[in-house]
Amino acid sequence: MIHINIDPRIVKSCPETRIGLIRATVVNGPTSDELWAEIEAAAQEIRDQYELLAINQRPGIAATRRLYKSLGKDPSRYRVASEALCRRIIRGLGIYRLTTLIDVVNLVSIKSGYPISGLDGDRIVGDTLTMDVGTANDVYNGIGRGLLNIEGMPVYRDASGPIATPTSDEERTKFTEATTTAQININAFGPEMPLEQAVEWTATLLKRYAHATHVETAIHVPNQID
Repeated sequence: MIHINIDPRIVKSCPETRIGLIRATVVNGPTSDELWAEIEAAAQEIRDQYELLAINQRPGIAATRRLYKSLGKDPSRYRVASEALCRRIIRGLGIYRLTTLIDVVNLVSIKSGYPISGLDGDRIVGDTLTMDVGTANDVYNGIGRGLLNIEGMPVYRDASGPIATPTSDEERTKFTEATTTAQININAFGPEMPLEQAVEWTATLLKRYAHATHVETAIHVPNQID
């Protein structure tokens, strides 16, 4: 299991921070009809439960927005990924059907409210990820977004640089159909779905839809031993 370090500035701003970790050997590919049906059902629940202006009050989303504000980032301009997904659903814009790994992450994010980092474990440099605060000097290519200003965002870094934020993951470590090692980090900056449940469910989905083996799970609590 990869090691996680979290900058004291993030822990001070958000003492409830906990990270759910799942690592597995997987087979990626087109999303099955069964997985897509689960996503459509989750999307319908969001449409039934929330108005557009209420979605940012979901506990997992609201906590991440508060962290952004405390670090100097405008969460309405740089939306949390789970919030952006739910807003698309409520606005009737739909969500894209992509690959199994991406859609498993999206399903868990929609249901849990947590922004989730889905990373190709074989493209991570080193055995440690450090979550600190983005700077103006960071060069960051968000997936499908081009250059993204991550100054003031919580950001994961590997030995070569920044690879994931709660707004968008980086192109360098994104899931592709060639991905065989999934590293999934569930970023819980405030409680919504019980994190242990979210981790267990993610592992179950990976086994069901991505033929996952060698599945490892953990929950990182800052300043404590996992």
